[in-house]
Amino acid sequence: MKQLKNNVRKIVEHKYFTNIVITVILLNAIMIGLETYPVLYSENESIFQLFEVFFLWFFTIEIAMRMLSEKKLFHFFKSSWNVFDFIIVAGVLLFSGTYFLSAIRILRVFRVLRAITVIPSLQRLVTAFLKTIPSLGTIMILLGLLFYIFAVLGVLFYREISPEYFGSLHLAFITLFQVITLESWASGIFRPIFEASPLSWIYFISFILIGTFIVLNLVVGELLNNIQETREEERKEDKVELTRKELDKLSNEIAELKQLLLQKDVKK
Repeated sequence: MKQLKNNVRKIVEHKYFTNIVITVILLNAIMIGLETYPVLYSENESIFQLFEVFFLWFFTIEIAMRMLSEKKLFHFFKSSWNVFDFIIVAGVLLFSGTYFLSAIRILRVFRVLRAITVIPSLQRLVTAFLKTIPSLGTIMILLGLLFYIFAVLGVLFYREISPEYFGSLHLAFITLFQVITLESWASGIFRPIFEASPLSWIYFISFILIGTFIVLNLVVGELLNNIQETREEERKEDKVELTRKELDKLSNEIAELKQLLLQKDVKK
């Protein structure tokens, strides 16, 4: 059993294993996309079903090999990425024998997200984004205050000029949201108001500069900071993992030496 685990671990840790898994995930994503074309799917339904059986078996065997490669089974579930993989694979496997077609389709689409778990750079980005969420709360409070101040000013300044955009506080909020996305704000909102109020450019330009650029830079800065922290944590983990591998190798060599000494004693 120990020899089997070692052989499986060598396969799982091989660089080609990860490349093959990524290739199959991308192929699965392509097939899911092609299924959305009814004519193409109806003409080649048997081929799509054959590919689905292949994907089902491939991902089941792949997750089983990764679990078997661990020294103890529960070590596999220490990683949140491994838990994510297991839930998706187990979910598709569980529902594949039922009539819950909608559940199967949803889970199969989520299977594409497994690309995140096997590509380290994507893992880093997602981890950094998740770490950014608590900080986003403070930034959202700042953005909320900015929206409120400019919404009230918009209602006071432009209620009579443009009631469809600034007729009430909630309409002003919606208008400012459109402005901050920079979607048709100039031709649809700004220019009609500018014709009646030439100084309105100060209001709109200041809101865009503060809201879009400054707040966006805060979010990007926080995200970059978390990416850097994630990289540093990964480097520390890699050093710890390398030390563990060296200790395991040393332990195996000591065990082999003991075995050789015992064999020599028995011969004597």
